[in-house]
Amino acid sequence: MRLDLDPRTIAQARALAAKVGDPIVEMAKKHTTVAVERATLRLAGLGGADPDGTPWVNHLVDAVRADVGLEHGIALPVWQALGAYETTGVRPSGELARPLAPNEGVTARSADNDLARLAEEAAAGQVTFRLPEGAEAELAAKHAREAVGVGIARLDASRVARERMISEIGDAPRKPWIYLIVATGDIYEDIPQAQAAAREGADIIAVIRSTGQSLLDYVPEGATREGFAGTYATQENFRLMRAALDETSRELGRYVRLTNYASGLCMPEIAALAGMERLDMMLNDSMYGILFRDINPVRTFVDQRLSRQIHARAGIIINTGEDNYLTTADAVEAAHTVTTSQLLNEYFAKEAGLENWQLGLGHAFEINPDVPDSFRLELAHALLAKSIFPDAPLKWMPPTRHMTGDIFKGYLLDGFFNLAGAMTGQGILLVGMMTEAVVTPWISDRDLALQNVRYVMDAAGRLGEDFHPAPDGFIANRAREVLGESIDLLGKIIDEPNGLLDAIADGTFGLMKRPADAGKGLEGVAEKSEAYYNPATTILEGEE
Repeated sequence: MRLDLDPRTIAQARALAAKVGDPIVEMAKKHTTVAVERATLRLAGLGGADPDGTPWVNHLVDAVRADVGLEHGIALPVWQALGAYETTGVRPSGELARPLAPNEGVTARSADNDLARLAEEAAAGQVTFRLPEGAEAELAAKHAREAVGVGIARLDASRVARERMISEIGDAPRKPWIYLIVATGDIYEDIPQAQAAAREGADIIAVIRSTGQSLLDYVPEGATREGFAGTYATQENFRLMRAALDETSRELGRYVRLTNYASGLCMPEIAALAGMERLDMMLNDSMYGILFRDINPVRTFVDQRLSRQIHARAGIIINTGEDNYLTTADAVEAAHTVTTSQLLNEYFAKEAGLENWQLGLGHAFEINPDVPDSFRLELAHALLAKSIFPDAPLKWMPPTRHMTGDIFKGYLLDGFFNLAGAMTGQGILLVGMMTEAVVTPWISDRDLALQNVRYVMDAAGRLGEDFHPAPDGFIANRAREVLGESIDLLGKIIDEPNGLLDAIADGTFGLMKRPADAGKGLEGVAEKSEAYYNPATTILEGEE
């Protein structure tokens, strides 16, 4: 089912979105961040943390930055240091240099062990870094490419493994895929809950992230058992949950997908870890961290570009967060800001290499149920998104803002949400919980919510074949009105002196005002020098 929208109007909206987004992309290309450089080291194999839990990638990036700055990238100074080990047998640290013990010398080709040792010594103040030039820089770049190439190959291997597994055991039998959240704080408790949810019909398990992790400028290490309204996103937690869902996938004869969050101050690092551990979806919105976590806009857009390049390579579907706008702004009055953000998310995603099938653009069922014709308005908004982005697996979010604690009314509202999803052909349907705003849902709550979804999908899953809104009726006219308002808004953003950055600062999206020269993480941004080199971006962009 589609709305009969003028394709020229849709093309105009996309062209305006590109005009708004292009300066942001150019800005992102000219800057780097501490998280981008740490992600590069993670792709090269550096993991682990010191006894206090500070990751070695943080230590190494901080040491390079202190000696030569961040603007050149960390690859050349780091692999120059490793090369100095190999060619001279002493540490490249001036007065602190000492001869290496027998068999202690390292080579640039065993990058993970070398980097770990270098990071430990850098943290102890035993290494001084410098920016190499000429032939020395070329050699350092070569070794850096080799090391990072191993991580990129691991992304490729994970993608192939996913495709092979789906081919061998089968995929979810129909869409929308049923998306269900697990959030206990303890990965070892999350696993049986996730497996139980899959057995009850969930196609996607989302391990919601611990509250506040997006504001940590490091990725915790290892399996974690204590989180706040969620479980920490770590490489080991990714590995454990993916292995458990692989087991359940084979049991059920259908591939169960795994979702986590690539957002916040460590966005590109988490993207790299997720790609290597074969996660299937990642929440990755262009503006969520800016608006709702007060992360600096420049930091966010720079980090996001590399994270999406990694997602593109790894075959990961992104989920965007437009639904969050409607938790702070009115869902009717601000509907056009959702469409505007979807168009911008699409532009940024495709520029980074993502394909239509990877664009889980978000929207939500958040109109106040007391508004007359609220369900018809919800259908109009859902059909508008489906009509503009027909090849994207749209992520349809359940009601949260107007869940009052009345579990019976909430269960009915979730049923209407499920019906709207069935009628409009959404790609990913996040399961609503009747206990939203009351407690963290129990397994029994999830089971009841899944029963609601199954009933609606079985009873009305093909209703879209028969339901055709009148061409000039309420639903079609509302959709055209919202699209027109979105075009007007994009035009106004273009007229701003600093475009999208000014619009974000003015509170255009979600009523949140976030200036470009403020916010968390700004100190971790640097403008690239002419000598900047990053093997991860050059490989992912196909330059080498």
